[in-house]
Amino acid sequence: MVQSLNTKVDLAIDATSYLGIGEYGKIMIGNKAFEFYNDRDINKFIQIPWEEVDFVVASVYLKGKWIPRYAIQTKKNGVYSFSSKQPKKVLRAIGEYVPADHLVRSLTFFQVVKRGLKSWKVKLTGKKQ
Repeated sequence: MVQSLNTKVDLAIDATSYLGIGEYGKIMIGNKAFEFYNDRDINKFIQIPWEEVDFVVASVYLKGKWIPRYAIQTKKNGVYSFSSKQPKKVLRAIGEYVPADHLVRSLTFFQVVKRGLKSWKVKLTGKKQ
């Protein structure tokens, strides 16, 4: 059995982890860590202590009305993507433990294309603008 890092749980909610194939489970946000536990296999879990969280990146659409996914970027182990039924509740609970300047929006499709075209232009001409 997996031992939780949290001593107090602020929020527990159904969620999906996108680490590889999408897996259903529960997210637990508490005083010490962000935790994801798989519904079917108890050996598949993710525990991220708050000290390890670098950024929380949210995909925001329709001026904040729809947040389909959010990702937690750690200092050493990469990026973990999740979605849940009530993402605003989850992000508010995370906001209590992560500084506000580390909660960011992801780039839009057009921003990614614009950056790609700029870098392509720089490669061709050899000049930065």
